[in-house]
Amino acid sequence: MSKSALPEGKSPSQMIDGRISELGDWRGELLSRLRALIKQADPEVVEEWKWRGVPVWEHAGMICTGETYKSVVKMTFAKGASLEDPSGLFNSSLEGNTRRAIDFHEGDRIDEQALTALIRAAVALNTAR
Repeated sequence: MSKSALPEGKSPSQMIDGRISELGDWRGELLSRLRALIKQADPEVVEEWKWRGVPVWEHAGMICTGETYKSVVKMTFAKGASLEDPSGLFNSSLEGNTRRAIDFHEGDRIDEQALTALIRAAVALNTAR
């Protein structure tokens, strides 16, 4: 879903607010926490709403997505395979040459320091071009 496909009068940030609210469970709470960490790690981040309703965070290119499924919240880093991950946060989509993801399940603890470093590394990679 491109920006032009947004419902009239709705911003990507409002659509993400709506997604968090409509989930109404641990997934919404987790997506909200991840969103706050992304914004804290990169105050210049731009929120987008793409494809079939996927929250996307960008800065000089895509940083990551925040997909929600029945039993997981998936944070996919567009260029994750190019990022150092010393804390071993990536636990999904490890076989690809480009993307890497972190699957969060109900009750998982977020290593905020390591995740913030990963987000900042993704921004640095995007802005280094």
